[in-house]
Amino acid sequence: MYFLGYDVGSSSVKVSLLDGEKGRVVARAVSPAGEEMPIDAPQPGWAEQAPEMWWEHLKKATAALLQEHPVASGTLGGIGISYQMHGLVLIDKEHKVLRPSIIWCDSRAVETGETAFRKIGEKRALTHLLNSPGNFTAAKLAWVKEQEPQLYEKTWKFLLPGDYIALRMTGEAATTLTGLSEGIFWDFQENDISQEVVEVFGSDPNLFPFVVPVFGEQGRLTEEAARALGLSAGIPVTYRAGDQPNNAFSLNVLEPGEVAATAGTSGVVYGVSDTPDYDPLSRVNTFVHVNHQPQEPRYGVLLCINGTGILNAWLRRNLFGGKVSYEQMNEEALAVPPGAEGLTVLPFGNGAERILSNKNPGALFEGMQFNIHTRAHLLRAAQEGIAFSFRYGLEIMKETGMDTRVIRSGHANMFLSPLFSRALAATTGIAIELYDTDGAQGAALGAALGAGYYSSPQECFRTLRKKEVIMPEASMKEPYEEAYCRWLEVLERSMEEG
Repeated sequence: MYFLGYDVGSSSVKVSLLDGEKGRVVARAVSPAGEEMPIDAPQPGWAEQAPEMWWEHLKKATAALLQEHPVASGTLGGIGISYQMHGLVLIDKEHKVLRPSIIWCDSRAVETGETAFRKIGEKRALTHLLNSPGNFTAAKLAWVKEQEPQLYEKTWKFLLPGDYIALRMTGEAATTLTGLSEGIFWDFQENDISQEVVEVFGSDPNLFPFVVPVFGEQGRLTEEAARALGLSAGIPVTYRAGDQPNNAFSLNVLEPGEVAATAGTSGVVYGVSDTPDYDPLSRVNTFVHVNHQPQEPRYGVLLCINGTGILNAWLRRNLFGGKVSYEQMNEEALAVPPGAEGLTVLPFGNGAERILSNKNPGALFEGMQFNIHTRAHLLRAAQEGIAFSFRYGLEIMKETGMDTRVIRSGHANMFLSPLFSRALAATTGIAIELYDTDGAQGAALGAALGAGYYSSPQECFRTLRKKEVIMPEASMKEPYEEAYCRWLEVLERSMEEG
């Protein structure tokens, strides 16, 4: 039996085909090949994408995978979906998309969320929602109601990005408990949709999609979707989760104290807890994890840095015209010593940063000397600046009780860079375990578990193996400590000036 897993990000759509019996992926594909899906910015701080674009690229990725490994009719046991979190998709009764999706790194609803935070009461919001409404999906929906009322009136349902993909597959407008929590719609005390969020934002309760389980049948592939994807109608969708909970799942990070990380367009550290803790400043955020059960609660504590791989992509595009590989950039950066000879980079140039209390200071290059620094220094300082932002966030997580000793990550994106991985280990003092897995593979495993093909997570991950362990290097501790202190000073000064 085979299972398909999709990872619908903001840069690309990836798909993996899992052979359930062997417990391994037998085919992979990505769309768009060799480029990234565009993010539109109609105004500074805004970020939008057309949901129809995600579907078109998902179709292309599926076609590429089936060309490599044709799947016989009846051998697909389920489909899993991983998706970019916190976005807003609005549809009418005919399932037509009403406006471009307001995606995760869009900053327009910060003020809307802050106003709601004060109206609900900061203490009550934190104890019931475990977060400030901030810039999440609930605040984005309220922004549309305030700023685009005619469009809001046409809305039949709001969806998260993964809900929209599932809608295209099954014809069902549904979401999950994890999805409601990531949108800041969930009251953890009442174990229900937050009536205070609904009332303060003036949301129409009829706009909420119905709730389906994370694991289990969520609908079946329609005839129309089957034709579009080159598959058979009736295949069940059996798993759905946001990209960061799914990344944790793909790494078998399910129990309290376990920690996962990823460094794609954004950078994330995601730890699991069994207590509903929160950061008083909402710099890190608590959501429902994929394996949460009332009798065995599991919460995901998420640290997000918007400006991560997008900085590396910006350098590739603007320094090299997009004509060199990231591997070549990594090799060039390694020619420069740790600390980049005094060049400091703040990577915050991709919208409001939660770890900076929803401020958007922009990216910053400081300390550049024309007679010392080269392109290689820029490349190294950028990767180190990203590693330093991870350390900054991990220190915030520690304040909430998350004591990170080991970080698990897939051997992908920026963790393919030895420079970045070693810099992160050295500056944090934390060992990093790299695994040969990714979000699409995790979604395929989730589909197999949700379909009942696997009886437990232990059976899911019987073939998961460590690819590499990166230990902190004592020789790099001193130069990185010096560079981090310089980076922190630049950040604090930037925040004061902003």
